[in-house]
Amino acid sequence: MIWIKSGRLPKNNGVPWRGNSGLSDGSDAKDVKGGLVGGYYDAGDNIKFHFPMAFSMTLLSWSVIEYSAKYKAVGEYDHVRELIKWGTDYLLLTFNSSASTIDKIYAQVGVAKINGSRPDDHYCWNRPEDMAYPRPTLAVSSAPDLGGEIAAALAAASIVFRDNAAYSKKLTQGAATVYKFARQMGHRTPYSLRQPDIEYYYNSTSYWDEFMWSAAWMYYATGNTSYITFATDPRLPKNAKAFYNILDFSVFSWDNKLPGAQLLLSRLRMFLNPGYPYEESLIGYHNATSLNMCMYFPKFGAFNFTKGGMALFNHGKGQPLQYVVANSFLASLYADYMEAANVPGWYCGPNFMSTNDLRAFAKSQLNYILGDNPRKMSYVVGFGKKYPRHLHHRGASTPKNGVKYSCTGGYKWRDSKKADPNLLTGAMVGGPDKNDGFKDSRNSYGQNEPTLVGNAGLVAALVAITNSGRGVGVTAVDKNTMFSAVPPMFPAAPPPPSSWKP
Repeated sequence: MIWIKSGRLPKNNGVPWRGNSGLSDGSDAKDVKGGLVGGYYDAGDNIKFHFPMAFSMTLLSWSVIEYSAKYKAVGEYDHVRELIKWGTDYLLLTFNSSASTIDKIYAQVGVAKINGSRPDDHYCWNRPEDMAYPRPTLAVSSAPDLGGEIAAALAAASIVFRDNAAYSKKLTQGAATVYKFARQMGHRTPYSLRQPDIEYYYNSTSYWDEFMWSAAWMYYATGNTSYITFATDPRLPKNAKAFYNILDFSVFSWDNKLPGAQLLLSRLRMFLNPGYPYEESLIGYHNATSLNMCMYFPKFGAFNFTKGGMALFNHGKGQPLQYVVANSFLASLYADYMEAANVPGWYCGPNFMSTNDLRAFAKSQLNYILGDNPRKMSYVVGFGKKYPRHLHHRGASTPKNGVKYSCTGGYKWRDSKKADPNLLTGAMVGGPDKNDGFKDSRNSYGQNEPTLVGNAGLVAALVAITNSGRGVGVTAVDKNTMFSAVPPMFPAAPPPPSSWKP
């Protein structure tokens, strides 16, 4: 994911055509010492959207907590931790993480006006290293959703970095501060509302899912029972409409955390079974998770699938694969939770579905992405013989030739019919349309643009499904690391009585 990094890169970054960029980011944020330098660009443009960036870090951290043995087996453990830390170091800059109370968060760096005619992150076509146009920061004073997601990201990462006590503590303290800000009464306006520079791109449709999601992560990170008490308060799933069987609420994504939060809380019930007073909500989350998994199967008709077999979780709109990988990760993870709990499967109505059925679904989706589709095309750059060569990505399409192109001077590379001079090896693009069709064109951003959130999901899904380093039975996942800060769920047994003496 070096191709999407911002900031001052190490000299041995492994991608010779990438260099330092965005070193003036946040220079207009006078209260941030050193500015908002670092983090990740969102996609083929050079904007840094903090909402999907935070979700991407949460997702990567979750995959490391569950599957550290797999990451070690494939030699990627240190690498993925470095990727997470690159993101969380930056997220700690987006608010005053050393304070206990804050009144704002920076939501993004860079803007793109719709059909704009002035230099900005969409109007210009420049390598990030060559940006010379204004990149304003955008701060928000109400962000229950963004604040909740940043809290989740920092809390999850604090578990990943338990072996670095000082950094883990820094993350949990920052998470507590931003969680408090997110939950502040009187500041419950979604972060994107009436924010045209955000709303068109990453509009948040609710914040109750982030409340549930962040509370679960805060509990696992700190062991503070106030978080699990809130996460299991029956009013929370009611406000989140978690048990209303709304189809789109079953799709895990950067905007909808409900399926992830429900699975994360089901984990507590499946492995620790705390009982009263948490059971009422936990069993609801567990049942909702099982129902969500049922919806993944074509036989039940919840979602349409392409003739080639791709699930249309976003109903045929652009960027379908980011939804495919995020939900394939959940499917694989739930199968492993069941195996670790010695449960062979679950019922979808009268139909018994096994853990192998769930893994087969996830594998079918990942195989589709990697080339088992009607076009016999891999949608991951550099994998296989046939993959996209004309990405909607400024850095990939513009050669590193010593020329610093002007804002519009880069159009010659945007409009070039030649293949990308710079290969985004390992990057997954947006994906095909509802008819399995795909246009390998730079103008086809809905299909041919790689995104941070999509590629974080791909990493998580692939590590979940791989057999490398895989445990069997109770070791299908790492059951214990997630609970390392959780106090005993029941009172300790009293000491034995002293020996009787007549």
